Amino acid sequence: MKPKNLRYPFPWQERRPLLVGQVFFIPEYYQDHDAAFLPPWEEIFGNTNPILLEYCSGNGSWIIEKARAHPDQNFIAVEKKFERVQKIWSKMSNGGLKNLLIIAGEALVASRCYFKTASIDAICVHFPDPWPKEKHAKNRLFQEPFVSELARIAKKGATLRAVTDDADYAGQILSAVVQSPSFTTAFPEPFYITDFPGYGTSYFEELWRSQGREIRYLEFLCQ
Repeated sequence: MKPKNLRYPFPWQERRPLLVGQVFFIPEYYQDHDAAFLPPWEEIFGNTNPILLEYCSGNGSWIIEKARAHPDQNFIAVEKKFERVQKIWSKMSNGGLKNLLIIAGEALVASRCYFKTASIDAICVHFPDPWPKEKHAKNRLFQEPFVSELARIAKKGATLRAVTDDADYAGQILSAVVQSPSFTTAFPEPFYITDFPGYGTSYFEELWRSQGREIRYLEFLCQ
């Protein structure tokens, strides 16, 4: 399957949440959200295996490798840009992976409207847009509403990992998460590491490393 073989399933005027195979579409500028549009995880995956949720999945390199290596786990990839969703879908389809669900939609909307409380075993957020200009910083994903949703959907003892190449954003992520009583840091001061053997890699990690940027891995535990 080529990425272009996945097409948006409805015209703009008829947009609505829709599950098609292993892709759940959440259209932009849609208000009538209903959690019933998305079946329970056990119905989608056909089992009750642990679930790892990845936000900002990009072209899917990281989560595809994890899903392939861990058939006894379920994975959810959340990606807003449809052209990237197409690439994830192509890799998933060509690899015959049945333990992966792709959510084509915005992270906060997906979390707030469709994820059940205490239903996720591990969460990863990979290279969220740092919105480097000060006037755009309000658009950053890691702010109180998003962190609150992560606390709600994570099971007790779940891990939350965030990976970024932006030092300023790493500081904001740390500040936003530790302000929540639901999370505690897993790493000692400075509360991140720059080398994580066996973690896996992604398009953006390889790109930023090739440009000499330092990658910061932050990890938190849900209490």
